[in-house]
Amino acid sequence: MKILFIGDIVGKGGREAVQALVPGLRREYACDFCIANAENIAGGNGLTRNCLQELLEGRVDVFTTGDHVWDQKEFAGEIKSLPNVLRPANYPVEQPGCGWGVFSAPSGEKVAVLSLIGRTFMAAGADCPFAAAERIVPELRKETPLIIVDFHGEATSEKIAMGRFLDGKVSAVLGTHTHVPTADQQIFPGGTAFQCDVGMVGARESILGRALEPVLSRFRTGMPTRFTVVDRGIRLHGAVITVEANGRAVGIERVMRDLP
Repeated sequence: MKILFIGDIVGKGGREAVQALVPGLRREYACDFCIANAENIAGGNGLTRNCLQELLEGRVDVFTTGDHVWDQKEFAGEIKSLPNVLRPANYPVEQPGCGWGVFSAPSGEKVAVLSLIGRTFMAAGADCPFAAAERIVPELRKETPLIIVDFHGEATSEKIAMGRFLDGKVSAVLGTHTHVPTADQQIFPGGTAFQCDVGMVGARESILGRALEPVLSRFRTGMPTRFTVVDRGIRLHGAVITVEANGRAVGIERVMRDLP
């Protein structure tokens, strides 16, 4: 089975790129299932139901999120009716939504997806992601050995630690959040595919999808500045993971495409 995983989608330009490029990528790589991190789809901050609907038209099956999941205030109410949208599983149980799920691919195979968020250099409020994974993964394995983990984190060390911690227990641990794709894709000894960060779907001429000048001003002056999203010149980053029926990954390939 092949799974396409798309990095952080940024703004309207990112949504348009997913709609235009993902169906072709699924055909090109013969992918059975698609997962995308969607926490920046609504103007670069958070999610809305309407924005998610556009991405469903782009053939994304499951959406993961991260620290911006509640930036659009109405989404806390909307997520309750969106079972294919996952908030970080190690957020407090009082928060709406769920952090994991088991989904059916068109082939009939079951795919489990787990969304986790790191704590190193990240905003406070999340429980230990390792404890959450240790609790949830065995329950998911009762339904399917094919488990994909989106680990949304800042520190490469924490991401690698999670990959090693879950080696042999899940099919893939894929990092999101930093928007910069890393070149460390590999299969760990236990059969878990890993990449520190898959990257983003955002503007090439930008700083993490935002316009250059406001971000540069913030770094130079230290003064608050409104960051605007760049919606043109979009590049899509992702990864294709090949998984055997026993849940063991046998391949991981980085994907990069520019929106014409």
